[in-house]
Amino acid sequence: MSEREDNPQGGKEIETAAKAEKEPDNTSGEQTSGAERKSPKTTQDNQQTEDEMELITKLMEKVSDFTTGAGKETEKPKILDEISLEGIAQYIKEGKAKNIIVMTGAGISTSAGIPDFRSPGSGIYHNLQKYDIPHPQAIFELGYFMQNPEPFFVFAKEMYPGKFKPTPSHYFIKMLSDKQLLLRYYTQNIDTLERVAGMPGDVMVEAHGTFHTGHCLGCRKEYTQEWMKDEVFADKVPSCTECDGVVKPDIIFFGEALPERFFSVVPKDFPKCDLLIIMGTSLVVEPFASLRSRVPDECPRLLINKEKCGQTDPLLALLGMGKGFEFDSPHNYRDVAYEASCDDGCIALADLLGWKDELMDLIKKEHAKIDAELENTKSKDQPHQTKPDDGNEEGKKRRIHPKRNCNKTDTGCQMEKGSKKCSTH
Repeated sequence: MSEREDNPQGGKEIETAAKAEKEPDNTSGEQTSGAERKSPKTTQDNQQTEDEMELITKLMEKVSDFTTGAGKETEKPKILDEISLEGIAQYIKEGKAKNIIVMTGAGISTSAGIPDFRSPGSGIYHNLQKYDIPHPQAIFELGYFMQNPEPFFVFAKEMYPGKFKPTPSHYFIKMLSDKQLLLRYYTQNIDTLERVAGMPGDVMVEAHGTFHTGHCLGCRKEYTQEWMKDEVFADKVPSCTECDGVVKPDIIFFGEALPERFFSVVPKDFPKCDLLIIMGTSLVVEPFASLRSRVPDECPRLLINKEKCGQTDPLLALLGMGKGFEFDSPHNYRDVAYEASCDDGCIALADLLGWKDELMDLIKKEHAKIDAELENTKSKDQPHQTKPDDGNEEGKKRRIHPKRNCNKTDTGCQMEKGSKKCSTH
């Protein structure tokens, strides 16, 4: 095969090179051989070297400015009276926070009894070792789930929504919504405790999906959380009633795209944000983690966590690059880290705002309601108890219905007094 057939441009390159060897250099008067001509790769290498040198020069200038005090940055605006939780509370009390965005991770649910993912010895990833899987993250990988869904549903039975109550953190966020201060609530959690706490669906973005609904991986038929729960608690892998495909909860596995709603509201929400509160997350999972950098420069940012995270790399900060937290920077003017549990942080902030009593009353009231609903569910599921044998066949057949003043017999429901049927029948 000729070179032109192998490379349609080959002949042209040879002709150009030959012409270059014959023609004199117009600028120097000297001839340049083909071997001396720079190849495209050499040009790219030289450009890369120049870029690296420019970066090093810029770094050296920044180091020089830092050590000599020259080239000081423009003075930062004063956003908070003080860089503390008290400063954040005062900012809210002054009415400056009307479009608050809250971002949360697993840390806000740990006091409900749901472990976080990464805590050594107690986190979900540590405890998943008992499921005989290749590695802890495999249980949330779509490829592995398609091959072997059983381990996920065994795990799901232990963690399924409905077994836990919302925490003070959930109710504090609910209060922000009730007071018309919450623009949007972004969560990585899949436990649906926000919904249990009464959070309106339109203010929530469940970035990593939810157990609230599920879909067949085959025909995409939708299923409710209640239907899936019945299947899971019967120790079954939920199967589609239409095509027999596996029904997967609408949580985001590794290898899946985030919900469309996440990408549609983020560009609209974050430019409006006037206070960002982040709680209970290590800020390592993207793209959720980088959302902290999308608020305006004049927006205060509060992290409530047991330890600091998400800080700007010192080298990038020196170069004036990166928009991570700057808790320990001498130039910090808006980032507050409150190192405590999420519940303690929320209660402390509520106290500073004068909302503590209201928050504690809300928690007490809502937990009592949940307890009553659970008790009612148990009573409905409780089997009829046999009445002590009164010596005849009717007594042996008679059942006691859980409702007061209702004798359940083979002939139907009859009240002990009066002719009305009980509310259950």
